[in-house]
Amino acid sequence: MAEVEFVEATRLYPGNPIPAVNRLNLEVADGEFVVLVGPSGSGKSTALRMLAGLEDVDLGEIRIGGTDVSRKPPKDRDIAMVFQNYALYPHMSVAENMGFALKLKGVSKEDRAAKVLAAAKMLDLEPYLDRKPKALSGGQRQRVAMGRAIVREPSVFLMDEPLSNLDAKLRVETRANIAALQARLGTTTIYVTHDQVEAMTMGDRVAVLKDGVLQQVDTPRNLYDRPGNAFVAGFIGSPAMNLVKAPVTDEGAQLGNIVVPLKPDVAAAVRAGGLKEIILGVRPESFHASESGEGLRLTASLVEELGADAFVYGELPGAQVHDVEGGEGHKPFTVRFDGRVPPKIGTDITLEVRTDETHAFNADTGERLGD
Repeated sequence: MAEVEFVEATRLYPGNPIPAVNRLNLEVADGEFVVLVGPSGSGKSTALRMLAGLEDVDLGEIRIGGTDVSRKPPKDRDIAMVFQNYALYPHMSVAENMGFALKLKGVSKEDRAAKVLAAAKMLDLEPYLDRKPKALSGGQRQRVAMGRAIVREPSVFLMDEPLSNLDAKLRVETRANIAALQARLGTTTIYVTHDQVEAMTMGDRVAVLKDGVLQQVDTPRNLYDRPGNAFVAGFIGSPAMNLVKAPVTDEGAQLGNIVVPLKPDVAAAVRAGGLKEIILGVRPESFHASESGEGLRLTASLVEELGADAFVYGELPGAQVHDVEGGEGHKPFTVRFDGRVPPKIGTDITLEVRTDETHAFNADTGERLGD
């Protein structure tokens, strides 16, 4: 096992002046499970492939266990990688696939068999050791790919969207198994996904990337409660945080037909910056139905009933919705309701905002305002 460090690590593809990964600084502690997450093209898979030795490091360096491995071939990095397409040999049995890397290393047949059996027990693959990959389900094939990585006993596991080919139910089950397995093995693990729900439920820490630049790295809870900028705020959370460009008044920030008071630290930052407008963020669960009839008015244009919860989508008259991808548009405003008493489509609803749960960001830079 070993710690991993990206030090100003940069990847530049020929013909493209914009780095795919731009001066990435990230430390992963020995035994830690860190998830790299971001939209398509954010650089997360490129960063993983740089660590694996499958992409060049054009600037900076990457260290494993304190040693610079930037120029070392993949076989000399003591890493094991799990791909989204499993990359199993179709003509080999499960046992042969799992033990193939050990065979190449010259490990004896008896030792190979013992290691493969131990990994198979860990992954509930014992009944399938003599089968070929084509006789397995997608989830079983993914476990074989995991087993092949485990038997090598590497210092670092690298996983590139390993669940993307599985159906929704199996994905939930397998991600729980991977997280439990990593905790049991204690092997340093870096996991790439575009699915922020996966990231939030699996990682000790989550690193959010956009356009090759690290936006924030923190625990899942801190990312959710204290996003460092508007992009992270809108990316982390499902459904996404409501982000609205709100004019600043003496009383607070204008949200639709109401003024939302700003927290003292946010108000101080707004005054210090002379800001006339901010991006106000409110998560769907940070509202409740108004009993007085006074509050934010919204017309329900769509209602999703999910059993325990219902999500109501509507338009805020006159509000300019902020899109984390960089544009402005007519994105719906989202509110979570009790699933047992959701409003009907077309209903006018009045909401109160839990002002202590709001977030504020600089409208120009997107950076968080206040603590």
